[in-house]
Amino acid sequence: HITDVINIGIGGSDLGPQMAVLALAEFATSGQRIHFVSNVDGQELAGVLAHCRPESTLFLIASKTFTTTETMTNAHSAKAWFEAQGGHDIGQHFAALTTNVAAANAFGIQTTFGFWDWVGGRYSLWSAIGLPLAIAIGSTGFRELLAGAHAMDEHFRTAPLAQNLPVRLGLLDVWYRNFHGFDSRSIAPYSSPLRRLPAYLQQLEMESNGKRVDAEGNTLPFDTAPVLWGEPGTNGQHAYFQMLHQGTRVVPVEFIAVKQAANSLPGHHTKLLANALAQAQALMNGKDDRGGHRHFPGNRPSTFLLLDELTPASLGALIALQEHRVFVSGSLWGINSFDQWGVELGKVLAKDLEARLATGDVTGLDGSSAGLLQKIYKK
Repeated sequence: HITDVINIGIGGSDLGPQMAVLALAEFATSGQRIHFVSNVDGQELAGVLAHCRPESTLFLIASKTFTTTETMTNAHSAKAWFEAQGGHDIGQHFAALTTNVAAANAFGIQTTFGFWDWVGGRYSLWSAIGLPLAIAIGSTGFRELLAGAHAMDEHFRTAPLAQNLPVRLGLLDVWYRNFHGFDSRSIAPYSSPLRRLPAYLQQLEMESNGKRVDAEGNTLPFDTAPVLWGEPGTNGQHAYFQMLHQGTRVVPVEFIAVKQAANSLPGHHTKLLANALAQAQALMNGKDDRGGHRHFPGNRPSTFLLLDELTPASLGALIALQEHRVFVSGSLWGINSFDQWGVELGKVLAKDLEARLATGDVTGLDGSSAGLLQKIYKK
């Protein structure tokens, strides 16, 4: 009997499923605990394994190429733990979400869930990468998620531009970035289940549109993706909203709220919604106290997205809306939103530095890196 499912992945093989599993916890049907391990820091994997038993744990190794350094390091350590704890039958306790079936088989995995190799990680929640979510909320729930996304796809495909929500948001993003010079956007989900949405949207937008050249490789004469950041409300109010209201930089805020409470605790949801409305109102109107430190300038823009309920269908529509919005702004900037060469250089350098950390050799390194490596290296 499987009690724990551990998804081992990183980036798009972690952020989307993790965000969605948390968001739809109310709809969980399986009873299994779903864990997500992504960081190559062994503390993360060790902390999860400490609460699991090999005979009741299923590992999902999520890697399109089955070569991602962080994922495969964690996968091999998980396999070693499984065997050291007396685990038997790798084939029954490990499955792969990958396009590289041969590599998964060589690892000892017999069950693989494939998807097209042209699917970018940050757009892969709808594919086999969504298996942790499908396990958590069941086949019916997962199909409702897909149906909600499909409804948004059809809206984007058929709605007139003036009423087309992804188009309007994409245009707004370009307007803020290039005509007002706003260089970041704060995501404020007033919904605890959506607490990982800012992290998910960071990858979706900044890995897609954080580029300085167009699709033909020409240097762009204008700015592209803003910095995305945020925390759930009302927590963010007690952390960084001071800067949003009275700081020297104007930061557009995107509020996401849910009309219908998912819990029956009296008073909580009304307070939550009142705070979301109050923050949007305060950003817009400000408060007049000329010359005083209590002056709020106001005229600070925000967008308010309101879901009737947080369900698999509404979450699917919300995610698809954000995907299409990124495509719209990327298209207007003339960039390819579906590659990510900016992550490759660090991978190459890390391999070289990993070998140097074993020997302390700094030959040929720049002074800064050599100095840091010598501080870390232990003979």
